[in-house]
Amino acid sequence: MEQLIPFNKPHLTGKETHYIYDAVNTGKISGNGKYTRLCQEFFEREFGFGKCLLTTSCTDALEMAAILLDLKEGDEVIMPSYTFVSTANAFVLRGAKIVFADSRKDHPGIDEDKIEALITDNTKAIVPVHYAGVACDMDKIMNLALKYGLYVVEDAAQAIDSYYTGEDGVKRALGSIGHLAAFSFHETKNIISGEGGLLAINDEKFMDRAEIIWEKGTNRSAFFRGEVDKYGWVDVGSSFLPSEIIAAFLWAQLENLKDIQKRRVNIWNTYYESLRDWAAKNKIERPFIPEFATNNAHMFYLVCNDDEQRDYIIQKLKKNGVQSVFHYLSLHKSPFYKNKHEGNDLASSDRYSENLIRLPLFYDLDEVMLKNILTIIKKDA
Repeated sequence: MEQLIPFNKPHLTGKETHYIYDAVNTGKISGNGKYTRLCQEFFEREFGFGKCLLTTSCTDALEMAAILLDLKEGDEVIMPSYTFVSTANAFVLRGAKIVFADSRKDHPGIDEDKIEALITDNTKAIVPVHYAGVACDMDKIMNLALKYGLYVVEDAAQAIDSYYTGEDGVKRALGSIGHLAAFSFHETKNIISGEGGLLAINDEKFMDRAEIIWEKGTNRSAFFRGEVDKYGWVDVGSSFLPSEIIAAFLWAQLENLKDIQKRRVNIWNTYYESLRDWAAKNKIERPFIPEFATNNAHMFYLVCNDDEQRDYIIQKLKKNGVQSVFHYLSLHKSPFYKNKHEGNDLASSDRYSENLIRLPLFYDLDEVMLKNILTIIKKDA
C-alpha cells in the first residue's frame, strides 16, 4: 500500500528561504557570520549554556568534545550501549576504550546506579545520553564525576528545550550541566537545519581551544612547533564550522521554537492518553518521564513484550500506510564492539533494542492522521 503517513516530515516555518537568501546576499556564506552569531547567542541566552559553537553535525560536536578532553589511548569513557554509533565513535577515534553501561529498567537512558562499578583508574569521562529528550539523573552523574575527577559530556542530540530539576530544586536546561554537551539539528529532530549540530562548552578552560578547533581544525601555532599526536595530527584535519546557509535555516526554526514545541507536546500527549487502556491490556509500556525530567516530545515510543509483538505492530501499521520504526541496536553486540565488550550483562539495553517501536511524530501530523494511526494500532488485526 502507498505510504500515507511517514515516520517523519521536516517542518518549515516559512522563513527559511528568506533568511538563506539574506545570508547569501551578505557575501559571507562560509560561516561565523550574522546567522551563526544569532543562533549561538540564542542558545546561550535562552538555555544558560556556556560558550556555544554551531557545528556541521552532532557527530562533529561530539568529536570536538573528545578532542578537547585530550584523550589518550587506554583512557576509558563510560556511556550507554543503547545509543547511536556516533556517541561511541567520537571517542574511539581519539584512542579511547568504550565501557558500556546498561539502560534503566524504566527508561532507555543510562542506569545511573550502574556507573560507579564501571569506573577505574583509567576512566576519563562519562557520556550520558538524554534518550528521547528525557534527562538522565544528572545529580548522580555529576557527583560521581566530582568524586572521581571525571569529565561529563552530555549527548543531548535529542534534548533541545528539555530540563532537569536537581535536588537543590533548580531547573536547568539539558546541555548546561555537564562540562560539554552536543546537540543535533538533523531533520528528524524537533528543531532542524537539515544537518547541523551544536557544541555547548560549560567549562571555561575549554573555551579558547574549542574556538581554534572549530574555526581552523588545527592549532596552527602547535603545528609550526611540530607538536603532533601519535597519529600525526595536531588536533583534526578540517574545520567544524557550518556554513551561514545552515545557520540561516536554523534561525528560522529557533524563532518558532515555542510554537513547534507546543504542537509536538500536544501530539505526544494525545498518543500517551489515547493508548493508556490499549497498552495496559497488551502489557506494552508507554514512555516513562522521571519526576526530575521534563518532556520535550522528541519521540513517542512503545516497549513491547518481545520482538514478535513489535514486528506485528510495525507490519500492521505498514499495511495501512503508516511508517513506524524500531531504534538502536545495542552497540555492545555490534560487529565492531562485541569483541571489545567485557561481558557485563546489559539486559535492559538488549530489551529496548529488541522491543521498542517509534511512532510518527512531527509538527504537521494533523488530527485526522493521528486518529488514523491510533485506530490502526488498536485494531485486533
